[in-house]
Amino acid sequence: MARTAPAIGIDLGTTFSCLGVFKNGKVEIIANDMGNRTTPSYVSFNDSERMVGEAAKNQAAMNPTNTVFDTHRLIGRKFSEGTVQRDIKLWPFKVLNNNGKPQIEVEYKAETKKFYAEEISSMVLMKMKETAEAYLGAPVKDAVITVPTFFNNAQRAAIKDAGAIAGLNFLRIINATTAAALAYGLYKKTDSESNVLIFDLGGGNSNVSILTAQHGVWEVKTTAGDTHLGGEDFDNRLVEHLYLEFKKKFKHDPSQNKKSLMRLRIAAENAKRTLSSSAQATIEIDSLYQGIDFYSTITRSRFEDLCNNLFRRTLEPVTRALRDAQLSKSDIHEVVLVGGSTRIPKIRKLLEEFFNGKQLNCSINPDEAVAYGAAVQAAVLTSVKEEAINGILLIDVVPLSLGIETAGGTMAKIVKRNTKVPTLPIPTLNITTSTHNQPEVTVQVFEGEGETIKDNNLLGSFTLQGIRPAPRGVPQIEVSFYVDSNYMLTVTADSNWCTGVKVTNVQNRLSQQDIDRMVADAEKFKAEDDAMGGLNGASREQSGSTLENVD
Repeated sequence: MARTAPAIGIDLGTTFSCLGVFKNGKVEIIANDMGNRTTPSYVSFNDSERMVGEAAKNQAAMNPTNTVFDTHRLIGRKFSEGTVQRDIKLWPFKVLNNNGKPQIEVEYKAETKKFYAEEISSMVLMKMKETAEAYLGAPVKDAVITVPTFFNNAQRAAIKDAGAIAGLNFLRIINATTAAALAYGLYKKTDSESNVLIFDLGGGNSNVSILTAQHGVWEVKTTAGDTHLGGEDFDNRLVEHLYLEFKKKFKHDPSQNKKSLMRLRIAAENAKRTLSSSAQATIEIDSLYQGIDFYSTITRSRFEDLCNNLFRRTLEPVTRALRDAQLSKSDIHEVVLVGGSTRIPKIRKLLEEFFNGKQLNCSINPDEAVAYGAAVQAAVLTSVKEEAINGILLIDVVPLSLGIETAGGTMAKIVKRNTKVPTLPIPTLNITTSTHNQPEVTVQVFEGEGETIKDNNLLGSFTLQGIRPAPRGVPQIEVSFYVDSNYMLTVTADSNWCTGVKVTNVQNRLSQQDIDRMVADAEKFKAEDDAMGGLNGASREQSGSTLENVD
């Protein structure tokens, strides 16, 4: 009988992904084929091959229109959304509208190919899966995956679809901040109750969770976040600044060339990283546009001025989380930093000032903590018997309110945000007819915090048919909402007044037929990759390493 690999933990990030496994009594962060502990969430296509991770990012400047990144900013979203439209203007690759759903177009082996964000994410997941298998020496099937804490139901469902395409069974989908709390708490078990605020600022989003910890039990009290605020936005500000400087100095517009813009983006990202440890960064790009060499310097203070309003926006989720938890700043015992963007000195200064000089906890590796916690949760869910994880219990909450449309276009909230998951007992709401002898009722399901449906996200709808003739208000129909441990919603209706239920719309989900096709495509891609020596000719020699000490 073939040996089965242990369940793994995957942090599928906007800009970088990370992989961990609980093995030999501790979590090991698994390095990729290049020996790096994080892998760029990039996929690239050319005339001869598909590349994922390091290889894809390394040639992005030479092949910008066929190198895809930032898919977290597309997945589970509608093409018409304002954030999608703004991002499209900044990306070098093409994004099309396919029946309201964004679809990415690239050239691969001299053919035009179109991919949904779920497919691109599945390619990154497949890369992580293969990296784990090379290190563990056995097939990997089960995983715990993390998502940005404030991802909505549609985005979580899309991530679940991506996992299915990649051939992974998700034991649990957990919030990134919750996973980071597990990483922090593994060696911080205390008898006294403490309130811990996890501040997670990554490449694509900003998330905050407040948890109460005691005796290894981690209970999420509140979550808050912004799914469109992170390091990528800081990069964009710097790109805009450099682009305008070039245009003013040389009277040429580099935005007309996608390769030039991609090179500018890479230079901006490198400068941002440099400014976290130095007061000044130098940008040198040979022949940026029309043979013109571009040299510039940017100071940390200038970078902070450019991003000032964005930096201050990262405090808004902190304020909301404290308000929802009904806690004051002084009630927080620890502020734990997670995500690469928390290395920015100005971010740390703003947080310290917000918490009246409290020393921030930077003891865990911000790039690896989420994958570390996911690996811990994977071990717990597969009943690994180790003292280090004995007694760990995670209690999470719904990030956004869920409800249905009622008269006047308002939303009746059946499950309020920060309700514990799974939602037991199951919340219900009785609805009825609005006209005499009404033969059917359509129930529209929404997600969000607005009072009216126009301010919220439509998840789907269904119609209750064959209602027996009766005066309005007489038929009684009970609608139930159940949110499982993966934060996935199931809506049911129960009544002896009607004869059938017809699902009329499920927003933005791939059909089973779509998923089956994509699974077949994934197998074909894998066969092609294997013929070339694996994804990017990946080495079978892997190395594992543990997270930095969390003490």
